[in-house]
Amino acid sequence: MDKIRLGIVGLGNMGSIHLSYLLKGDVIGATATAICDIDKTALDKFAASSKLPAFAKYQELLDSKTVDAIIIATPHYSHTEIAAAAFAKGIHVLCEKPIAVTVKAAREINELWTKNYQRLKFGIMFQQRTSPVYGKVRELIAGGELGEITRVTWMCTDWFRSWAYYASGGWRATWEGEGGGVLINQCPHTLDMMYWMTGMIPRRVTAVARLGHTHPIEVEDEVSAIMEYPNGAIGHFMASTGEAPGTGRAEIAGDHGKITIEQGRTVRFGRTRQSVKEFNRTTPESFSTCETWDFEVPVKTVKDGHAIITQNFVNAVLKDEQLIAPAIEGIKGLETGNAMLMAGITGTPVELPMDGDAYEAFLKGLIRKYRGKKTLMTKATTANMEASYKR
Repeated sequence: MDKIRLGIVGLGNMGSIHLSYLLKGDVIGATATAICDIDKTALDKFAASSKLPAFAKYQELLDSKTVDAIIIATPHYSHTEIAAAAFAKGIHVLCEKPIAVTVKAAREINELWTKNYQRLKFGIMFQQRTSPVYGKVRELIAGGELGEITRVTWMCTDWFRSWAYYASGGWRATWEGEGGGVLINQCPHTLDMMYWMTGMIPRRVTAVARLGHTHPIEVEDEVSAIMEYPNGAIGHFMASTGEAPGTGRAEIAGDHGKITIEQGRTVRFGRTRQSVKEFNRTTPESFSTCETWDFEVPVKTVKDGHAIITQNFVNAVLKDEQLIAPAIEGIKGLETGNAMLMAGITGTPVELPMDGDAYEAFLKGLIRKYRGKKTLMTKATTANMEASYKR
């Protein structure tokens, strides 16, 4: 095989982007060969413009023998269902984030793939892993430049979303349709970066989550959390879709200084000349501080990460190239987000690894209690996705 046939399941905001760069030929070794969406209007529109076979049900696409792999870009709850069905047909899967809504569902799809389908490639659309900014910080941490991490702080209150955004789909911002708000929709990339750059997963999460604080929706649009890590490090996480102008800033402090990331574009390193712990113990001065060299870390720019992840996925199928974002790693940030939500609403700290059944019951309770609290009516809106993913 020298070229794979790719199908797009779901033609909303992200699915249409994936289809667009595939039709332009931006991914070598792949061609779009089929599309699928339950919305007949959207399906007819893209079928007419792309001239591709169109299917109203994903099962029909999987049975059509027109694809070797699919990109899943449907509402969150259906991700694992479609992936499992594709595996059963011998079809490779690249899934949009999140990999699942709940940690239990993520564990189940990981176990299914691990036990039965490792011959098939299974990737997730974590395009921020292609960012030179985050890649450089990961490299610095892995190389020991920062020393042992003592604090991770991330303010991502620059995820502003209007009422029109939440009105663009009836499933959006509902427990039953989306499974949450800012944590499950906007923050999976941020939560993945916290894990991917540091290699650390919290052991305990405490949080405050506010439901429909700045929008007439059921789910959380503002969250503040504290994370406790196994090595004693502390983490802080703040997210909002109702704050403007908002802040996009990450700080990672360690025994040899502090790395700061601003807006996902620039990296500064306040590098201490010696170990902070050592200096703390040995200096004879009462009000001294470590000598620190502050400098901006040079990083390159990169094109749209979505096409890069898809190219890597295609290369993995054709050449067995290592995946940048294996889907089984999607559970890492998802579990942290689940813990933040549960802790934030119940007011009780959550220990990790989480009890998957307990979270399922918690989410079902939210569906029963808040169903119908979203008062925005679905209406046609315009969407420029570049404002969202180029960060």
